[in-house]
Amino acid sequence: MQATILFSHGSRDPFWRTPMDKVAQCMREFDPQVQVRCAFLELTEPTMAVAVADLICVGAKSITIVPMFLGVGKHAREDMPELVNGLMTLYPEISFQLNPSIGEDTRVIEMLARIAMPPH
Repeated sequence: MQATILFSHGSRDPFWRTPMDKVAQCMREFDPQVQVRCAFLELTEPTMAVAVADLICVGAKSITIVPMFLGVGKHAREDMPELVNGLMTLYPEISFQLNPSIGEDTRVIEMLARIAMPPH
């Protein structure tokens, strides 16, 4: 089974995660069979390790990690690959794919530009 983790930074503010939860819910509305979890680097639960373990418990054999970062800083360039390498070592039977950060996707860039455009 294929699964997806939406991975983001985290915050002390409990409402900060609401957009991430809405993305996961929207994915479930597109496909009720989709296995998607949110995970966070720090300050918010669950961690990546907890989300991965949960997905493996429900039968995931392949997990795609989608970094929900607009900017590509240290977390996306260094912390994410290190974290995923650790998961690959811990779970060699699971296929992991680390996608580029969403801020690198031209569709996201174009959508944000359209939202930011002043009305005509």
